[in-house]
Amino acid sequence: MAQGHSPSDTSGARRHDGDGPRPTSRDVARVAGVSQATVSLVLGDKWRGRVSEKTARTVRSAAREIGYRPNLAARSLRLGRTRTALLVVPALTNEFFARVYTGAASVAADHGFGVVVYPSPDISTPAKDPFASASAALDGIIASSMAARSLTRLRGADLPLVMIDSDPAERGAAAHVNLDIADGMHQIARHLLGLGHRRFLHLASAVESWTFDVRARSLGEALGAVPGTELRTVHSPLDVHRARETVSAALAGPGPVPTAIVCDGDTLAAGACKAVRRHGLRIPEHVSVTGFDDLSLASALEPELTTVNLPAERVGERAMSALLAVLDGRAPVDGDLPVQLVARSSTAPPHRP
Repeated sequence: MAQGHSPSDTSGARRHDGDGPRPTSRDVARVAGVSQATVSLVLGDKWRGRVSEKTARTVRSAAREIGYRPNLAARSLRLGRTRTALLVVPALTNEFFARVYTGAASVAADHGFGVVVYPSPDISTPAKDPFASASAALDGIIASSMAARSLTRLRGADLPLVMIDSDPAERGAAAHVNLDIADGMHQIARHLLGLGHRRFLHLASAVESWTFDVRARSLGEALGAVPGTELRTVHSPLDVHRARETVSAALAGPGPVPTAIVCDGDTLAAGACKAVRRHGLRIPEHVSVTGFDDLSLASALEPELTTVNLPAERVGERAMSALLAVLDGRAPVDGDLPVQLVARSSTAPPHRP
């Protein structure tokens, strides 16, 4: 196969701007400097082992540059596929899952796939099934463990399922794509212990999910290994107002005030910060607060929030790539995605009266 070059020579290639004839695979081949056969292999996702990865990138870049879109209807008839994946998430109003979608859609677009989003409105109940026949409308499903109950009506569709942020021991999924959540909570614990904190309040999510179970267990293990630490846990829905109420009640209760509040998410941390201030305390002088997610909210708070950055786009990219691998009969990439503590000004050594 001819090897590609940088798609810079676009002379004679049609660019599609909404008017006029649509670019063809011949135009893509001309821009990429490869044969039409190579274009067909790459855009048909059959290039592995036959075309170099560099050439595949060149072809996809050329296709994007001139606005080429394959005839998916004709291709679907040939391949027996709809080239559509379903992404099941709690809600796109959650920034993390919006970023997961962005990553999945990016990889899907490079392979001529589309991604349909299936949000569960309140996490706890199944969303309305948008398909009369999921198996006829879809090639596969990517789902978050937080929205697993929404899969009830789709599990009988006999479609490949990729689970994200879910128990890898759970059976029924063709692949699991996880973040190293345990290490993220260990990083928070080491950070706070290193600052000298020993009295902790864990503001845990009230949502029943594997990812939150891991956070609670990992925090308990990390703090329990250090003599003299105290850990109290309270639960709250993933809502700023409810988190504020929960932490306010904990701070007003008996016993000494914690010097650090560890929150299962940045949204919970925002509520915790409100409660601390309403209790007449300052952050971080009197109480340190940490989050988990590194949403835009984390840097909008004052002081800015110490949290754990979760590469949500990479989760979506890895999940879509895993689904494509399963559909192609290949083994998906294994291993958890790393996470990173982002230390900001909401944490400091505990206050010494």
